Amino acid sequence: MQELLARQSGVVARRQLIHLGWVHHDVRRLVRRRELVPLARGVYVTHTGRPTWEQRAWAGVLRYWPAALSHASALHAEDPSGHAPDVVDVAVDRNRSLTPTRGIRLRRVVSLDGRVNWQGQPPRVRLEEALVDVATSARSDLDAVGVLADAVRARRTTARRLIATVEGRQRAARREFLAAVLLDIDQGTESVLEHSYLDRVERPHGLPVSRRQVRVGSACHDVLYEEFGQVVELDGRAFHDGAARREQDLGRDLAAAVRGLATVRLGWAQVMEQPCHTAQQVGALLNARGWDGWVRPCDRCG
Repeated sequence: MQELLARQSGVVARRQLIHLGWVHHDVRRLVRRRELVPLARGVYVTHTGRPTWEQRAWAGVLRYWPAALSHASALHAEDPSGHAPDVVDVAVDRNRSLTPTRGIRLRRVVSLDGRVNWQGQPPRVRLEEALVDVATSARSDLDAVGVLADAVRARRTTARRLIATVEGRQRAARREFLAAVLLDIDQGTESVLEHSYLDRVERPHGLPVSRRQVRVGSACHDVLYEEFGQVVELDGRAFHDGAARREQDLGRDLAAAVRGLATVRLGWAQVMEQPCHTAQQVGALLNARGWDGWVRPCDRCG
């Protein structure tokens, strides 16, 4: 029992005690003595104080066994340096009929066995599966991109592993978008961001038609409004952060300035979260450089 408690952060299930040879009245006696304190139905902890997040996580897994941590809970168990989720996400087989418990969110999963690292302490959905779960349920495309890009940049996984996981999800939200973003991450391009600029900022707001991926001298610019001498560089910095990339960008901007081109840089937030405001700003830049048009409102504009 002590070995089990040490491995499970001081949490144990009644069924585990029975398996070890205890009988029900032994368990009841330990509870009366407060040597075991109920934490969830059929699950106990060895102290009377506030349980830690890890103990709550074990309680969720043991309460619904066979089960595993999922979504943000699986990610936190893998790397506990960040803020612990308020609710413990627990993955169970899709076909089980279970009663929810306060503080635990059940995630019904197809083919649970194939997605879980059962040797984890506590058992948890594999890293790539958890990352894709969080990305597909994120509040916005920008949040979804951030989850995946941060994990790749931190070398916790690779874009190719995540692509394989996304492609295995036939009905996942944002499936095609995430696969395209991950391909960008893998290949070091900005094609998704460039397409989003065209589709969310330029076209629906009536900005002048730009040229894309234009080579001027030795530099290749993402978006060029050639008539007005305005360059827009689309910077997916979350994918390519690093000194070498920054020096390359600075050199490209300097070369553009020598040729009389003004440069602005836009990232995911400007394109995905604030496309209407960004269109107004780009329109104002083009007006200052000779464009006599105006930015028209789109369906998103308030």
